[in-house]
Amino acid sequence: MFSTRKRQITPLETIRKELKKKIKYSPSVSNKLTFSEQELLNKIKRITQEHNLNNVTRTKAYLEFYLRHPEIHWAFLGHMVSRNGGWNMTDLKGEFLTKLLSRKEKESFFHFLERGNWLIFQDIYPQFLLYGESLKQNRPMFYLLPQLNVSMFLETIWNYFWRVRDTYSLCIALVINEQSYLEQRVVQNPHYQKEIFDKIGFQLQNWLSLNHIVFPSEGNHVKGQTLQQFQSLHERILLGKRLYAVLFKNVDFHREALDWAICHPHTGSRKDYWPHLFNNVNEAIPGNTYSLRLKSCQLRKGARRIYSPKLEHSWKNVSQQEAEPGDWFHELSVVDYLEDDLEMIDGEIKKEYCKTLELLEVAALAKKTIDSF
Repeated sequence: MFSTRKRQITPLETIRKELKKKIKYSPSVSNKLTFSEQELLNKIKRITQEHNLNNVTRTKAYLEFYLRHPEIHWAFLGHMVSRNGGWNMTDLKGEFLTKLLSRKEKESFFHFLERGNWLIFQDIYPQFLLYGESLKQNRPMFYLLPQLNVSMFLETIWNYFWRVRDTYSLCIALVINEQSYLEQRVVQNPHYQKEIFDKIGFQLQNWLSLNHIVFPSEGNHVKGQTLQQFQSLHERILLGKRLYAVLFKNVDFHREALDWAICHPHTGSRKDYWPHLFNNVNEAIPGNTYSLRLKSCQLRKGARRIYSPKLEHSWKNVSQQEAEPGDWFHELSVVDYLEDDLEMIDGEIKKEYCKTLELLEVAALAKKTIDSF
């Protein structure tokens, strides 16, 4: 006899089915809001704007939200990745890249990094605030997400999370969303293609592998991953999945990284995690001959620390134009990324990162020597 029991529908099939309905009907955004709904949206926009001043305020807001809602894993992942964004920004005014890049190149890099950091926050933080309000009212309010210009993909995902509490799927869906959101607005933007990707400076970054994402923890330990093809949306999404595995699938490391993040407020200086190697005060003495100082992420005897300034001393706050309109979601194939297909990743990156610092120091010294002739 054949079994009459129906095959159980998998979570991904459920999500795919609901998204298919969204694509088919894709209702226009309704302007019929109650007074309380409009008040809520105005409040969400105001709070988001208050926290979206610079990389430090954004990074702090992510961590504070995670501490209130640890079920939203992206908030901590986003916090740690955003720290890296801040370090990349201050590197441009730090010891080595100051010698390697022109003033215009440094400014172009900063505005590129800042635009992406700003765009992600103004897209995702309203989602967090709406989730918090849903908890307060004990009902899902994600039907308001289109009013905040959030992709229909996320409206479906948040409603699914509300029912099932699948923390992994929500986090990876947010990774997919944010990287897809940046694709046309930043990565494929003609201005950044010309000023960043086509310039020698970006090639220099790739050559020196300055695309490490490092997650510090107590005891000078770091784990992380390296992105080889920044311009590939596919690779950036896979990187997000690997970073999730490093940060969340190892319970001990997750606890150590969270403890470190709580005890070390983000300033933008790499001194935050390696004070033995970096200082936010420039220890250089004018006129002194420069010599190599690094060896295996330790300073040679008598060598001064590497200058890594705070963000507030590096760049002024930037007034951003409104985000470009449009929904990136058109293809159901992105749901495949939600498959939980990664085991725990150790994320050992210290040796690779230390080698990068040494190469960077050599390149800066060589440039300084050439310029002196």
